[in-house]
Amino acid sequence: MSGFVVKGWCPDAFRPMMAGDGLLVRVRPPLGRLTAAQVEGLCAAALRYGNGQIDLTARANLQLRGVNEAGWPALIGALQAMGLVDPDPVREGRGAILANPDWREGDDTHAIVVELRERLAELPELPGKVGFVVDAGAAPMLTDAPGDFRVERAATGELLLRADGRASGVTVTRSDAVDGLIRLAHWFADSDGRTAGRMVRHNATLPDWAEGDAVPASGAPVQPGAHPMGAVYGLPFGRIDAASLAAFVRAHDCALRLTPWRLLIAEGMAPAPAAGMLLADSPILHVDACVGAPACPQASVETRGLATRLAPLIEGRLHVSGCAKGCARARAADWVLTGREGAFDLVRNARAGAAPLHTGLTPEGAVALLGAC
Repeated sequence: MSGFVVKGWCPDAFRPMMAGDGLLVRVRPPLGRLTAAQVEGLCAAALRYGNGQIDLTARANLQLRGVNEAGWPALIGALQAMGLVDPDPVREGRGAILANPDWREGDDTHAIVVELRERLAELPELPGKVGFVVDAGAAPMLTDAPGDFRVERAATGELLLRADGRASGVTVTRSDAVDGLIRLAHWFADSDGRTAGRMVRHNATLPDWAEGDAVPASGAPVQPGAHPMGAVYGLPFGRIDAASLAAFVRAHDCALRLTPWRLLIAEGMAPAPAAGMLLADSPILHVDACVGAPACPQASVETRGLATRLAPLIEGRLHVSGCAKGCARARAADWVLTGREGAFDLVRNARAGAAPLHTGLTPEGAVALLGAC
């Protein structure tokens, strides 16, 4: 039996989570965008109240690490003053909205997210890990990104309302898309979705109004390098130190957009080298690894050093998890190493914690085994 504890919620600004290096405080910038001034302010707060380490998560949020309990209230006040945290804890808790990062002001994604944020008070009480996806650009990007209630671009070019885990959904319009999202969230709550915790695990039959044969269009995420909006940078393991990020933004005076692939879009600039960030695809960007021990009290193994060694040896997606929770990647990966009692279990084409093919692997054993595959 594993010793990890499933919290049932993700940290946010008002509900920080204790880790081995202090409190984790999650920041959800509206529409996943920060101005240059907001980035510099956030980095200054991370250095003043935390340990200066910032994580970009798989939900396109930022996590400030190493925050001490005494400084947390002042940190929240600073983030509120920057417009990065809603003063209302309930609204902040309901604001888990992942937007297509290619949005432009006034387009479908932008308009739907803005309306949904204005109507957060109409949502029911939902489990802490539940979120929304608005992927209404001309080319969908977020099909594989985590989210429970989704508005996407359909293969027909129309907009699509879809429950996560269902292959298809119903067409909607820009004017009624938010009505559909809120209605679907209420159905989830009323049909005991809280017990399942996530839409993808909720096996109740959808109501007739949410059943349909419209399917999402095909698309692909952004890649490191040049982009129509600027330059895309990869963050190994989604981690960057606040001083480097602040210096980068100060030098280029650019706003940043967050993505769920641990990539940053620096608006309006040509690609230029930057400390701690990658402009080209690299094996390390195809690896998911949580912070591991000792920074996470639930992990029994170090993760990122091993992941760095394995990255060039493996084809496909690698996930190295400190415990069976699999926080760094919710979906299946081609290869998964899961820490258990100081060693690793290995599985293929699965999530962390799945029944292992090999158990009790040391880091050296894992390198030898996977290097030979």
